[in-house]
Amino acid sequence: MTTRLFVACLLPVLVWTGCRRKDSTEAARRAITPELLAEHIQVLASDEFLGRAPASPGEEKTVNYLIEQFQALGLRPGNGDSYTQEVPLAEITADPASARLEVQGRRGRLRFRYGDEAMFWTKRLVPEVSVTGSEVVFVGYGIVAPEYDWNDYAGVDVRGKTVVILVNDPGYATGDSTLFTGRAMTYYGRWTYKFEEAARQGAAAALIIHETGPAGYPWAVVQGSWSGPQFTLVNEQQNMDRCAIEGWLTYESARRLFELAGRDLEQLKAAAARPGFRAVPLGLRLSATLRNTTREVRSRNVLALLPGRERPDEVVIYTAHWDHLGVDPSLPGDSIYNGALDNATGTAGLLALARAFTALPEPPARSVLFLAVTAEEQGLLGSAYYATHPVFPPEKTVAVLNMDGLNVLGPMRDVTVIGYGMSELDDYAAAAAEAQGRYLRPDPEPEKGYYYRSDHFSFARVGIPALYLDAGIDHVEHGPDWTLARRAEYVERHYHKPSDEYDPAWDLRGAVDDLRLLFDIGYRLANSTDFPNWREGTPFRALREQQRAGS
Repeated sequence: MTTRLFVACLLPVLVWTGCRRKDSTEAARRAITPELLAEHIQVLASDEFLGRAPASPGEEKTVNYLIEQFQALGLRPGNGDSYTQEVPLAEITADPASARLEVQGRRGRLRFRYGDEAMFWTKRLVPEVSVTGSEVVFVGYGIVAPEYDWNDYAGVDVRGKTVVILVNDPGYATGDSTLFTGRAMTYYGRWTYKFEEAARQGAAAALIIHETGPAGYPWAVVQGSWSGPQFTLVNEQQNMDRCAIEGWLTYESARRLFELAGRDLEQLKAAAARPGFRAVPLGLRLSATLRNTTREVRSRNVLALLPGRERPDEVVIYTAHWDHLGVDPSLPGDSIYNGALDNATGTAGLLALARAFTALPEPPARSVLFLAVTAEEQGLLGSAYYATHPVFPPEKTVAVLNMDGLNVLGPMRDVTVIGYGMSELDDYAAAAAEAQGRYLRPDPEPEKGYYYRSDHFSFARVGIPALYLDAGIDHVEHGPDWTLARRAEYVERHYHKPSDEYDPAWDLRGAVDDLRLLFDIGYRLANSTDFPNWREGTPFRALREQQRAGS
């Protein structure tokens, strides 16, 4: 931390901590306990809640539980006279028996097994989708980024063709800090962007080559996340503006595909990471077929409100996603994706924060909204819907504080800010951390693109400053290496798997520390007249300034 920033943060800390011991906010902090968290996590992650899939009996149980808890705390409905906001979705369920994906070239033909070698789907609302004899083009990272003077689609027309794309972006591949943002993933590296850009280019199909390192998770996560019912927001075109086929190939499948084309995948990967790369037609043709069952459904965001005593039209929002992946009957043995860490912990944290704020002797000056969103696992759909259909207007929304997977490993000396340096909310986090005797740390794994993988990003995209704190890694007893090893073990063994279940051995003291820190940040914001902004040079600052100019 620079000397200037430290001094700027230290002054409010001295004022804040000096009076904090004399006020009654300490009782509110103490209302957040490991026992409270454990109780909520065990309920939400129980088999009874059936993996909390949107538009399922598991949703009904989850939404009812959240409303009951918020009502018991005396919180008001957050959407007029309702505790919920309907989110219109389409559910698309592929028939694996109908799934066919093959490529043909002069040297022969390859067929890829659904699930084991390729995962693919459609977001189009049609009973069947097919691509026949589509030319295959390798488009490197599939990026069009004028600010980085980068265009992987330059000089090639991919309308009606199949594009094969590398995951992440060139900075990660090379480690070159002059390419994009070096090892830290940009939004151009996310799979969501790559499918969006392929559709803008008119591609019929888009397939991303999976690699565990640059993707940030193993193939088993791809299998678990993109099998079974898939949900999507629906546009006026019934999503016919999306590629007909979207999907992933295992690295081995991609290697075989390139061999069929007489090409070396590793050589083309290296070429794609250099400026001036041009797309390479592979001389192959792809055909794919997939039958779907589709239905329009309604899922729900849950909203509970603590009205402000002076400026109730201004709001600080706490968010966490209540959903997970539901049940997969095709799995042998345990078929329930309980989602205990992801994200029963964050949802339990939302309830714990609600309890803390209702333990105050009087509400803060501004309103506080507790927002549990749906369909995060399907692409941040619930938060995206709220961000574009807000109950509180963006210009009156002070900030969003997001939780997604709390610390279950015990107390940390640090706290991680995902997207550190993006907004002035870092200053509030630094002051709150200093009051706990802790320090801020940037994301230790920026190559995994966590900034674009949780619900705060939906609010950032519409200009609202959003803070996403992740668990620290500097464990008070074991240090950073131990923590990073435990995190890697979780991703490998439990992330988006049925084995993500509540563990009585979890040490939730660190989660309590983080939640009390988030309480302090939100409480300070809710009692101030400040409207934090994005830092200069960030892509969201102009939107925020337009919002505030019109307020």
